[in-house]
Amino acid sequence: MVVKRRTILKGMLGTTALIAAPAVLRAQAAPFKIGLLTVKTGPLAQGGIQMEQGIATFLKEKNNTLSGRKVELLVADTGGNPAGAKTKAQEVVERDNVNVILGPLAAFELLAITDYVRDKQTPLISLAAAEDVTQRKANPFVIRPSATSAQTCHAMGDYAAKDLKFKRAATISEDFAFGYEQMAGFQRVFEDNGGKVVKKLWPPLVTPDYTPYIAQLGNVDCVFNGFAGSNPVKFMRAYADLGVKTKIPLLAGWTAMDDALLRSLGDEAVGVLSAAWYSADFESESNKRFVAGMQKDYNVLPGGYSAGMYIAGQCVEAAIAKLGDKVNDRKALADELHSVSLTDTPRGPVKFDKYGNVVGDVFIRKCERKGGKLVNTVIKRYPNVGQFWTYDEKAFLAAPVYARDQPPAKNLE
Repeated sequence: MVVKRRTILKGMLGTTALIAAPAVLRAQAAPFKIGLLTVKTGPLAQGGIQMEQGIATFLKEKNNTLSGRKVELLVADTGGNPAGAKTKAQEVVERDNVNVILGPLAAFELLAITDYVRDKQTPLISLAAAEDVTQRKANPFVIRPSATSAQTCHAMGDYAAKDLKFKRAATISEDFAFGYEQMAGFQRVFEDNGGKVVKKLWPPLVTPDYTPYIAQLGNVDCVFNGFAGSNPVKFMRAYADLGVKTKIPLLAGWTAMDDALLRSLGDEAVGVLSAAWYSADFESESNKRFVAGMQKDYNVLPGGYSAGMYIAGQCVEAAIAKLGDKVNDRKALADELHSVSLTDTPRGPVKFDKYGNVVGDVFIRKCERKGGKLVNTVIKRYPNVGQFWTYDEKAFLAAPVYARDQPPAKNLE
């Protein structure tokens, strides 16, 4: 059963005299329907709840009316598995007749529904990072405003080799596609710049104790981790409790040090360096509104999951503004979403490449304690980072997709 929260917005009739006639007509039309596929149970629930908060914050800011068109939000809990994602996608498309889908959260969920949304010609805006959905198997109905799995990890590989001068690294992440693709991106750039990944570890998604894995890290200059959901908290506490934190610097992907996790962390997180496409610290007008709205309504510091859904809302708004009444044409909406270019979002300027993947800034951040609170302070910014990093696009796509053993790990000990 789909969990519905119909948010029908009370119009903006108080300003009717200021609204152009076409916008009034659009406001009186049937609501524009957004179906949100998210996760509310299991290890990934924290990110799923933040996704819902992010789009709700954006719609509240807009009084639930985008470019003159009232909006109805329908929220479905996929359970964080491929079968659940497929079922809920079918329900919101075929029963609820949504105009656009936001979500799902996980790469394996997105892979389960990408062919379905193509067949049903339904636009989808996802944070799920599965590389090939915007590469070798690009889908004209899918755009991604966050990043591929490896997009920010490329930058961390560059920073670790060039700025930090590290030579030997170990990687550790969950034993699933998102983990493989993150670690592959870090390894490729790190090794192309003179480093060596000498250990790769893959704990299962549900791991009660990371001690056996930490014990295997060996003689390295740094450890790069790509945990997601609630797992980063368990891992970092074990890393500190075992005394490793003071000996081997810890690097992280964006989910492992998401701003929204900071309230669950303590001193074990201080000093951790992360690469992320969003920072709550970023100074843009829309980010100031977004952070204030999240703190007011949910008393949380927002992270990438909620920011990504806020930006997804901005993309939908921009497309409606361009298409007007034609926005009910799902193919036209998908095409328009691919051409969206925004200058003010919570992550900075955003545009999309021809495969539907975002081109935007990546931040290198250092976790610090300021005023008694943990903060991911931005210490470097890589501008306009695309999914192919600095590699030749044609050569990148000719190689196999990033995987557990791709690129091959030639320096393992």
